[in-house]
Amino acid sequence: MAIHWCGTGLSAIPGLRRLIKDGHEVVVWNRTIEKAKEAVGNLTDDIHIFNKEAIESKLTSGDVVVSMLPGDWHVPLAELAISKKAHFVSSSYIAPEMRALDAKAKEAGITLVNEIGLDPGIDHLMAHQLVEEYRGSNQNSPDNNLSFISYCGGIPKIPNDFKYKFSWSPLGVLKALKSPSKSIRDFKEYDVDRPWNAISSYDAPLTQPESFEVYPNRDSLPFIKQYHFDPQWKIKEFVRGTLRLNGWTKAWNNIFEEIETLSGPTGESRIQEMSDQFWKENSYEEGEPDRVVLCVGLKAEKENSSVWHKTFVMDAWGDKESTAMARLVSFPVSYAVEAVLTNKLPSGIQAATDNLTLITEWLDKIADIAQHFQIIDHNQ
Repeated sequence: MAIHWCGTGLSAIPGLRRLIKDGHEVVVWNRTIEKAKEAVGNLTDDIHIFNKEAIESKLTSGDVVVSMLPGDWHVPLAELAISKKAHFVSSSYIAPEMRALDAKAKEAGITLVNEIGLDPGIDHLMAHQLVEEYRGSNQNSPDNNLSFISYCGGIPKIPNDFKYKFSWSPLGVLKALKSPSKSIRDFKEYDVDRPWNAISSYDAPLTQPESFEVYPNRDSLPFIKQYHFDPQWKIKEFVRGTLRLNGWTKAWNNIFEEIETLSGPTGESRIQEMSDQFWKENSYEEGEPDRVVLCVGLKAEKENSSVWHKTFVMDAWGDKESTAMARLVSFPVSYAVEAVLTNKLPSGIQAATDNLTLITEWLDKIADIAQHFQIIDHNQ
């Protein structure tokens, strides 16, 4: 059974190299042969120009298609996989068009794994483990008020005046600034039209405690069900959000003001200009370390006193081998590929996994590729 890995961008390489080194049969597809050879040419010569028809001609039942390409390719490749009774893996969020393939995937007996990168991905694994630990604890009670937080951010290891650096094109970050979010705050739905209208402070329980700016990201509400929260539980707070260095809001204030005024084709053009400028001025230098901080916590309170509170904390940074972002996106993808090949995941659409055995196995591996990784019991 072959792994057809599509895309050798910066976030794809460490996981791809891992699979090849571990002896898997991997066929590499990329839009440019030269970039793919630069990434893995010292490990394999099974490298081809990305072409859907060419992949189709090589794809057989039981193979795995991995899409590390832009999002508009995920569904076409997943549909191709279903037609060949092959599996599919991507790190991206499950789009409605992807979710609509669930019945076809189950009928074909194949698995479509998504949301298995860093965020989404590692955060899902941590959330599932925390929820199940709380569910099985002596403190689990419908009288408790629950607060769930998940904050993740890619930030510069060496802070700059801009309070941010880009690992790849800034365009996605800039467009996301116009995205609304939904979360729960003080037992109520908290709707925000722009991220900068919901900036708050979060004290991360790192080895050396550190404060960050955070804000809600996307729509957090569907993840209450995805993380298997009991319908009887009372939710005081539930937020999946983005983490930034302190001072980010001030450094970006003029950008926020301009973004708010942009619309239509002229606005799109201006955002592209800004993206090009920021890439030139604030991208990582060769060999400069990036940093990733992820904190996922669940707290249960009764009569305003904490009765159960645990937080996963991960802090990682780039080294001479790869960026932290690339490792933490692509290694989980590689774990999912191996799980699919060994029939450890059911057929149909998967968001990472809620299989606690796999979660424990994968988090143990992730702990080995992060410089700091622990689960803190705040009640001890």
